[in-house]
Amino acid sequence: MSAREVGVAIVGGGLMGREIAAAIQRWPALIDHPVRPRLRAVCDIDPAALEWFDQIESVTQTTTDYHDLLANPDVDVVYVAVRHDLHEQIYTDVIRAGKDLLAEKPFGIDRAAAKAILSTLAEHPESFVRCSSEMPFFPAAQRAIDYVRSGAPGRIIEVRSAFLHSSDLDPGKPVNWKRQAKFCGQAGVMNDLGLHAWHVPLRLGWEPETLTAVLQDLVPTRPGPDGDPVVCDTWENATVHGWVPDAAGGFPLTVETKRIAPGCKNTWVFEVIGMDGGVRFSTANPKRYEVFGLVDVPGTGREQSWQAVEAGSQSVWPTVTGGIFEAGFSDAILQMWAAFLAERAGALGDRFGTATPAEAARTHELYAAAAEAHETGRRVQPAAV
Repeated sequence: MSAREVGVAIVGGGLMGREIAAAIQRWPALIDHPVRPRLRAVCDIDPAALEWFDQIESVTQTTTDYHDLLANPDVDVVYVAVRHDLHEQIYTDVIRAGKDLLAEKPFGIDRAAAKAILSTLAEHPESFVRCSSEMPFFPAAQRAIDYVRSGAPGRIIEVRSAFLHSSDLDPGKPVNWKRQAKFCGQAGVMNDLGLHAWHVPLRLGWEPETLTAVLQDLVPTRPGPDGDPVVCDTWENATVHGWVPDAAGGFPLTVETKRIAPGCKNTWVFEVIGMDGGVRFSTANPKRYEVFGLVDVPGTGREQSWQAVEAGSQSVWPTVTGGIFEAGFSDAILQMWAAFLAERAGALGDRFGTATPAEAARTHELYAAAAEAHETGRRVQPAAV
């Protein structure tokens, strides 16, 4: 297959920018992908952060002003990983410049920002835009999603999707922008981690009709640059309980996003329980998913059983990696980019895709409803986008 070359630029050369750059370098691991991305340009406001990208030969432009990237004719797609308060301006500038965009969550700092981005996209429908969410691209996660889509659970009893960190467990950790509403947004941890937990439920059509929520600010102050305490005015943990209507009568959906979840590093959990079966997956054991059913046990009879299945390496797009080998976070990043660029090229087919602008914007209405529910103690119906 002759792959079409696509020029990529990164705005934000930090942790995720370097991760994306590394994934692009691993592109030959994909089999017969219709696109061949080349990292052409990188922007970061800190010149020192740009030095890491000097080792990538395809990079011909580094800059501290992202407008320079938008003027580069060799750039087709821009990946943006910056603070939430910068999303609206940079995302809309990318779209207006005629570039395609893979945006980081939460797709704007709040509902107004998300709507402004959607409005700009409506004015420029030629721009292909998606939002980053890599966790569902683990091979075992894809098997769990396929299990649900097959109808195997039967009537759904309950669903849980959770994204769990322990990065803020230390109360002495210095304050950062994710604990300040002016940078992160009032939704706090829901802005920071929410799309990781909402991507699959929304993609499967599980839209909560009403919801309640419990939000926690567990460490109200943290040390500032001079050691003096600084007020932390964003939520650290959020648990949302939604009611999802369906033809069988509906079911509860629990979505958790937590920056203080002792014992968890960077863990996504997805679990669906039904009358006929169930499935669960956690990135804490990324090669394994479990299915539930009734089995015949010799000498005992019919019993309930959770059965563990090893998933191997293959996810959305086939790779040269042997199917018996195990996948990790970098593989999920590669698969997310493979899905993004394949869908951009019209070649994704019925494979699982990256989060759409509508899905990303929808989460802001859910966060706003969750905040209202927490404040009032009532069930709240999320507003339409």
